[in-house]
Amino acid sequence: MEKKCLECYETIKGRIDKKFCSDLCRNAYNNKLNSDSTNYVRNINNILRKNRRILEELVVEETAKSSKTKLLQKGFDFKYYTNIYTTKKNASYFFCYEYGYLPLENDFYFLVKRKEYAE
Repeated sequence: MEKKCLECYETIKGRIDKKFCSDLCRNAYNNKLNSDSTNYVRNINNILRKNRRILEELVVEETAKSSKTKLLQKGFDFKYYTNIYTTKKNASYFFCYEYGYLPLENDFYFLVKRKEYAE
């Protein structure tokens, strides 16, 4: 029985269990297969990296304070963060990697940099 490449449908020569005629066809097939989810993940990661860069720029020392307006002007997206840290006093810090923010009154945010992020 003659096997055909899953990408270009050419006849496959070689091992019985081969599915593709070349590495090029194998890569093209898998890239098509994963492209939708990969684009989604790539877009989310780009937003997270941008949020991190904005926080990094504003946190010069270990902490800082900023208005919501300033963060939004720089392109910060509050819908995306990597984790939430809740303190003993029930204050919730939203983190983008090692940089976090705590919502305060009057649309202000307390910005922090976590020292020991990767535990």
